[in-house]
Amino acid sequence: MQFWHNLRELPADVEECIASWAGWTTNGFAHRVFDERSAKEFIDGSLSARHKQAFELCYHPAMQADYFRLCYLLVEGGFYVDADDVCVSTDIGRLFDDGRLKVQPLCYDTASATMVHPSVFLRDGAQNSSWIFYFNNNPLIARRQHPIIDRALRQATELLESAGKDALPEIQTTTGPGNISETIFNLGAKPEGVESDLVVLRDWDSLAVSKWPLTYRGDARNWRLSNQRRFPRKDESTG
Repeated sequence: MQFWHNLRELPADVEECIASWAGWTTNGFAHRVFDERSAKEFIDGSLSARHKQAFELCYHPAMQADYFRLCYLLVEGGFYVDADDVCVSTDIGRLFDDGRLKVQPLCYDTASATMVHPSVFLRDGAQNSSWIFYFNNNPLIARRQHPIIDRALRQATELLESAGKDALPEIQTTTGPGNISETIFNLGAKPEGVESDLVVLRDWDSLAVSKWPLTYRGDARNWRLSNQRRFPRKDESTG
C-alpha cells in the first residue's frame, strides 16, 4: 500500500517510483495507492469518527501519509512503503513470511549532522556518543491488529487531539518516525518486551532506495520545508 495526497496531480517522477512496486501484481501481490479522499473513505468505513477527525487534523500530506499507514495496517495488515521509494529487489516475498512488525533502523550523527549508514552503526560493538538511534516508519510491514501498530496509532491520535484544531504540531514526533520509535521503545521497556513481535530490517537498502532528486522535494510538498507551516491547498491559492 502507498499514499499520495492528490492522485489527479501525481508527479511523473513519483509515478515511476510507484510503478516499481505496482509491477509485483504480476507475482500475485495486491497493490493499492490511496489519496486524501480515498484514505478518508477507508477510515470512515473501517475505524471510528475519532480517527477520521484525527486524520483531518493532519495539516500536511506527509502527516496524512504517516497517520493513514497506521490506520490501514491496523485494519488490513500488509506492507506500506513511501511513494518515493524505488524497489530494487528481485524478491519481496520474504517480507511477508510472518506477521511480525518489520521496521528499518536509522542512526543520526549530531556531530556531523548526517545520517550514519547501517553498515557502520549495525556492526557489533559500534557506538558513538553523538549518535541518535531511532526507527523509520517506512517501510512498515505487519499483520492485522499488530499491538505496536495499535499503540502507535493511539498515541498519534492522542497527540493530534491534544494539539488542537488550529495547531501545527511537529510532524516527525507526532505522526512520523518519532512516534513509532517512542512506541517501540516504551513497549520494549516493559517486562514482556517486543522481541517476539518485531523484526529489525538490517538490509532495507538492498530492497529499496529513496530516489533523489524528485521535483516535489523543492517545494511545500516536502515536509522538511513545511514542518509546522500551513500547507497551501489548491483551493486556498490564486493559482
